[in-house]
Amino acid sequence: MSQASPVGLEPEDPVHQAMVQLERNNPVRPTKTLGPFGRGVVVMGQSPTPSVTHRKETITAPHLRRLSRLFSPRQSRLFASPRDARQRRDHPNRHSGSLIQLERIGLEFVHYHDKQLSFKTTALDLILRRPSRHHATRFEALKEINLTVRQGERVGIVGPNGAGKSTLLRLIAGIYPPTVGRRLVRGSVVPLIEMGAGFHPELTGVENIQLNGAMLGMSPSQVRERIDSILDFAELRDFADQPIKYYSLGMQARLAFTVATELDPDILLIDEALAPGDASFATRAKIRLKQLYIRSHIVMIVSHDMNTLMETCTRGIWIDHGRIVADGPIAQVVNDYLSNRRGDTVVLP
Repeated sequence: MSQASPVGLEPEDPVHQAMVQLERNNPVRPTKTLGPFGRGVVVMGQSPTPSVTHRKETITAPHLRRLSRLFSPRQSRLFASPRDARQRRDHPNRHSGSLIQLERIGLEFVHYHDKQLSFKTTALDLILRRPSRHHATRFEALKEINLTVRQGERVGIVGPNGAGKSTLLRLIAGIYPPTVGRRLVRGSVVPLIEMGAGFHPELTGVENIQLNGAMLGMSPSQVRERIDSILDFAELRDFADQPIKYYSLGMQARLAFTVATELDPDILLIDEALAPGDASFATRAKIRLKQLYIRSHIVMIVSHDMNTLMETCTRGIWIDHGRIVADGPIAQVVNDYLSNRRGDTVVLP
């Protein structure tokens, strides 16, 4: 009677033949011992001494089938060639599903009024049974946010100061986790929210380019290839080896903007970072941003410059008091927002 072949293996497969031979006559029982890192290690040979053996387990046919499927060149990526991996990475449909989906999102911040919160005071309050003096209030920054942004959309977000616009971008970027609701973001995200965050004043311009590039997700080789172009665009070639504590605020802003816009993101989030620096640099920065918009699959911009939003975006979102008031074509949303403004306040429809 012929023995059945395991799933996924041909009868002439050498792995199958080895499995059949091992099942027929197994003079040596494989054992599983505790490895140096606390994991089980399969040892094909004589069992180790009892002093180092923690558990023995016979390898059965199902175990071998799982191992054969794991190391089978037809079913495992472990044997994929660099060319295959590169083709998967550069495939045109690799990021075709870029998406932002927020369902019933709520975000709360907790504010503690007593700044002297300590374990000693808390323990004495419990022992003496006196009322706690530590009061906290909750602030709802975002409420019932339902939003879906798909590939190819350019979204402009408008609203008064403190409405929750920047908070929404930070939540999409993953800086703030939602208190309630479901957040789904598919694709690489580059937030231009606080450019220059992480710059070290004692490091040189080149060193801060390497540091900030790593924080934005670039590999060391990618950063090295782009150092010259970054310095040239930011016009900081003469100051490359100087600590940035000697840079002016405008020079730091130009450097941070140039580093951040070197990436090719799937989802680009921008918060009031449309034109840093002086007038000449601002013109070149707008052109660079337009090129970045083309390379990005989804763009979301928070700005009070309505003309820029009208030129750049196709969809508008109006946020006030943490809620989405309007969502539609950018021209309609901007007109409704401006017509309902009364000073610095917004009259909700």
